[in-house]
Amino acid sequence: MPYQPPPELASLSLSDIADLVAQRRLPAVEGWAPQARGDSRMRIAADGQWFHDGAPITRPAMVRAFSGLLSRDDEGQHWLVTPFEKLSIAVEDAPFVAVDVVRREGDLAFRLNTDDLVVAGPDHALLAEGDADHPRWYVHVRRGCLARLNRSTFDQLAQIALEEGDDWTVTSKGAAFALRPA
Repeated sequence: MPYQPPPELASLSLSDIADLVAQRRLPAVEGWAPQARGDSRMRIAADGQWFHDGAPITRPAMVRAFSGLLSRDDEGQHWLVTPFEKLSIAVEDAPFVAVDVVRREGDLAFRLNTDDLVVAGPDHALLAEGDADHPRWYVHVRRGCLARLNRSTFDQLAQIALEEGDDWTVTSKGAAFALRPA
């Protein structure tokens, strides 16, 4: 069956978003203990483009499938994990890019370049890194992996923050997040 991307975030309620998140059945990577290790010969560029042996991966379904196998260890190394192999993957910045955000029923929902949906909160924290001259914003996706907010998504998030106050913070699922790097 061909893949059907989720509808635009602007047309979804928070319960619609929660249903779509629940429908994304990800492999149980955390429970796998592969014995073999290697190099995937893959790279994820800072703009979210995936490459294998230097050539772009042009099939979105392949990128989506691989992205479901991603994890990051405590040392910051990204891995593609299968039941049989754990393959390193080079990531220039973050493996995902947040391409849209909406405020729904008090919470913040992000759409990623892989069509994954993430609702910010205690388990999916927003991070402001860098400094005032070179800030970067991320949202935690899963298994240690982050999504970098692209410029238009941060602009949307900044507008939400300004509509709610002047302290450059936002809240979602009961957690507060500063948008200014520390």
